[in-house]
Amino acid sequence: MKRRLNWKLIALVAAMVLVAAAAGVWWVALRPPPVSYVTSPVTRGDVSITITASGTVNPVITVAVGTYVSGTIETLTCDYNTRVHKGQLCAKIDPAPYQIVVDEDQANLATAEAQIVKDQANVAYTRLANGRAALLFKEDSGSRDAADAALDAYNQALALVRVDAATIKQRAALLRASQINLNYTNINSPVDGTVVTRNVTAGQTVAASLQTPTLFLIATDLTKMQVDTNVSESDIPGAVQGAGASFTVDAFPTQTFHGTVAQVRQSPISVQNVITYDVVIAVSNPNLLLKPGMTATAAIVRSQSRNVLRVPSQALRFTPAGAPAAGARQHVVWVERAGKLVAVPVTVGLDDETFAEIKSGSLKVGDQVVTSQAAPGKPGQSRPGPTPSLHV
Repeated sequence: MKRRLNWKLIALVAAMVLVAAAAGVWWVALRPPPVSYVTSPVTRGDVSITITASGTVNPVITVAVGTYVSGTIETLTCDYNTRVHKGQLCAKIDPAPYQIVVDEDQANLATAEAQIVKDQANVAYTRLANGRAALLFKEDSGSRDAADAALDAYNQALALVRVDAATIKQRAALLRASQINLNYTNINSPVDGTVVTRNVTAGQTVAASLQTPTLFLIATDLTKMQVDTNVSESDIPGAVQGAGASFTVDAFPTQTFHGTVAQVRQSPISVQNVITYDVVIAVSNPNLLLKPGMTATAAIVRSQSRNVLRVPSQALRFTPAGAPAAGARQHVVWVERAGKLVAVPVTVGLDDETFAEIKSGSLKVGDQVVTSQAAPGKPGQSRPGPTPSLHV
């Protein structure tokens, strides 16, 4: 009887152990994982609100070199990327047709100059003849008609000399015009710079009619560039002359170029009833990395706070489970302190959606502010206690 009672006791104890073990396994398997949070440090830096715009990189000054006269390109001495100086010969149009006109005008001028010499000699003769006829008439040795005829011949000779003088001026003007046209067959650079575009080849015929053809485009200084951006009319009030700006280009995606707004042009640009304005960003290009025509994505600073206390913007939007939400006009960040989450009221300045400026509040550089709750199974950057403290 005693032996049978011991076996029952052992079975009962074993059953209780099995139940306890099963309950322990169930509790471990189904209990919620410990809460963990993702945190970021409070830092000092700049907070900027920017206007995003796209544009094109261009030289500050580009000079279009054309031709005033028509003809065949005889020689070319400038090509792409050629460094040129003011007055340097870049191309020459066949001068033969214009040289013929110059020679003809020179001959016509020489004829007019010879004619005036002849007519001046006639003036001298008619002056003497007029004097003799007047003397004979005075002494009653000649008729009045002869005296009047001699005077008329003298006056006509004087008038003819004046006509010759006017003809000489006219022929000289024609000669200067033809000489200018001949000189225009030399296509010279009007500025110091670099040839960025060449639109002609040797042997090509160019026609200067109503619109002067462009033979070359010369950039005066490629170390100083500008970005012509298109800013929408809703953002244009924030783009002011002198504002800072930065941009990137596809050729150097990891490099940021910095400049300033040099001009906000008043002329509207309408594309499919969408109005934009040209905002010009001046940028230095000492290493010639920027090339004309590159597409740029620019950020123009609308407002900026430098070297201020800042937190990630996401920290202002985080509220731990079980904590009351902040008021509409109140901003709160949650900080890990002594293993607990503490709500810290703050006054916020600029917010660029990445960082928010902290104007007042009991925060200091290095404080760990919570930005989000870590996903289950993924450890966060901190593991504070399970219940956030609502005390300031």
